[in-house]
Amino acid sequence: MNLSSAGPMRAAVIGAGAFGRNHLRVLRELEAAGQPVALVAVVDRDAATAAAAAERYGISAFGSIADLLAAGLDVGVASVCVPTVHHADAAAELLPAGIDLLIEKPLAATLEDADRILALAERHGRIVQAGHLERFNPAVTAARPHLNRPMFFESHRLSIFTPRSLDVDVVLDLMIHDLDIVLSFVASPVREVRAVGLPVLSPKVDIANVRLEFENGCIANFTASRVSTEQVRKLRFFQPRQYLSLDFARKDLLLIDVSQAASQAASMAGRMLDPAHLAALAAAAKADGPQHPTPGVSLTKIAVQSGEPLRLEIESFLDSVRHRTGPVVTARQGRDALALALEINQAIAAHAARAGLSL
Repeated sequence: MNLSSAGPMRAAVIGAGAFGRNHLRVLRELEAAGQPVALVAVVDRDAATAAAAAERYGISAFGSIADLLAAGLDVGVASVCVPTVHHADAAAELLPAGIDLLIEKPLAATLEDADRILALAERHGRIVQAGHLERFNPAVTAARPHLNRPMFFESHRLSIFTPRSLDVDVVLDLMIHDLDIVLSFVASPVREVRAVGLPVLSPKVDIANVRLEFENGCIANFTASRVSTEQVRKLRFFQPRQYLSLDFARKDLLLIDVSQAASQAASMAGRMLDPAHLAALAAAAKADGPQHPTPGVSLTKIAVQSGEPLRLEIESFLDSVRHRTGPVVTARQGRDALALALEINQAIAAHAARAGLSL
């Protein structure tokens, strides 16, 4: 079902819920912008949902993947946006049909399902990209060139409660974004997991706090909540003589550098109370933008390119398919993030048992 390289890639979206609607929108925007992709089909088991999407985008609607394949449409790529528990079954139908996949995170509900997807992709020579959207956040992209053996991470991802994604707990729903990013930044195996979590408004864990220690000595603390009164998506990390603060929502990246502090401290010590020197510092701060209050410590707002993360993610996937190259977020990396998330859930359950709590 793959198209020849001469024509646009013909795309389908499997699942037209909250995530699927965004994939439909972005694929049509890319098509309208002249990129070599054509949105041709949507699949959703709810007939009204599928029909509404089909009418909006002028595409074919199907109630199942089997119906899509039976129709003989020439589909080469698909976004899999169905509930997590159905990811592996969807992949089992699409990959043998020669369709490359972008599968929303988490890659699967279990490691067995994740391994099933990996095996199918290898057997049929298909590309599978795990849909870890925040990897394509421009602030994350801007941070990568500044990595220099980070040794401590502090992550907060807080969200107001919605009925979306309640088929999974907060670790698989929200925290997995940050787990994936930190795994890619640290590039070291996890040595120890400590975790606590509680259900609040749903039957599954809605708030969790996690501490990871990596083999290279790095420590990472994560807090994720979907019962917060505010939206927070921030990651801070420390490395030798530097501290970086990343705001996912604002797509901002600040770098606090103390590498010059030691050399400047001696020369500044004798001048700190000099009114002329203090006035000069104030003028420089006003001219240069954000300044750190500590003398000798520089604060730089790193340039971050604009762009919607989902659009960047889908563009990257399509480019990978077009050139038959490995995706930025591989299915294997999706499995690694899933494995860590599931290990965290086991640690949460063990902590609850020790505390006499019922999850």
